[in-house]
Amino acid sequence: MNIVVVDGATLNPGDLSWEALGALGVYCVYPHSTKAETLARCRDAEAVLTNKAELGRATIAALPKLKYIGVTATGCNIVEVAAAVERGIVVTNVPTYGTASVAQMAFALLLELTQHVGHHAATVREGRWAKCGSFCYWDYPLVELAGLTMGIVGCGRIGQATARLAHAFGMRVIGHDAVPFADARVPIEPVDLDELFSRSDVISLHCPLTPATEGLVNAASLARMKKTALLINTSRGPLINEADLAEALNSGCIAGAGVDVLSTEPPQPDNPLVTAKNCVITPHIAWATRSARQRLLQTSIDNLAAYAAGTPQNVVGGWT
Repeated sequence: MNIVVVDGATLNPGDLSWEALGALGVYCVYPHSTKAETLARCRDAEAVLTNKAELGRATIAALPKLKYIGVTATGCNIVEVAAAVERGIVVTNVPTYGTASVAQMAFALLLELTQHVGHHAATVREGRWAKCGSFCYWDYPLVELAGLTMGIVGCGRIGQATARLAHAFGMRVIGHDAVPFADARVPIEPVDLDELFSRSDVISLHCPLTPATEGLVNAASLARMKKTALLINTSRGPLINEADLAEALNSGCIAGAGVDVLSTEPPQPDNPLVTAKNCVITPHIAWATRSARQRLLQTSIDNLAAYAAGTPQNVVGGWT
């Protein structure tokens, strides 16, 4: 099998190994590929692995030898799956690999907003503590999580993992999901969205991006939140109307936000959240712990091996 990895550096910047692909065929790993490069590099490929490089209908049509597309991620929006299925091409993804890592990142953002560790550590390095007339100081209100209410939007695997962490911190947990979650393995009180936005001290988003959830956080929903409330997003950027959130932060409508995702990545220089008050932004790294990436890489290879053995797994798009 001729295997091409079109953007290997996205998943593996060099601390993991692709060598297991060698047992499945001849492989070539490119760190990144433009649209034109993807087409040229995959001319003779039977299997293509991609994380962010797009494979649209025109590209798929121009690759006559292509039989398999492995998305090294959960979301498959970069592939025109319908076009692949029409050609009989198998498309697979990795439905779960970063549950613990993403939940951990949600709390990393939350703890930064409540303890301001980064800010205070920076002031110590600047020599402020050494010159301080008191034995300690703090520049922001420090917030204890115990007893607060966390509202989780999207109570699937990651939402439930986040709920477990919230319970460990002594928080009450309420949640909302389009799919009933009565079988959740962690206590989550089901509520409607209006109640979740009004009751929560912290709201953490863990739902997929769909037409129904796009712009879920907007001026109206933000107005229902407590002025002391915090918003966390480690899911998808377009869940939030960024202009509305920036206005809410700058006006004091809510107390702070921590986001690992934005509507456009990398962000445009004029993205209003970049300069908004009390907004912590990280560069889409919740998924990127070494452990999570190792699971992602191994499952991607396992998916290809299963296809080669005639028993495809993690297939998307209704291929049969």
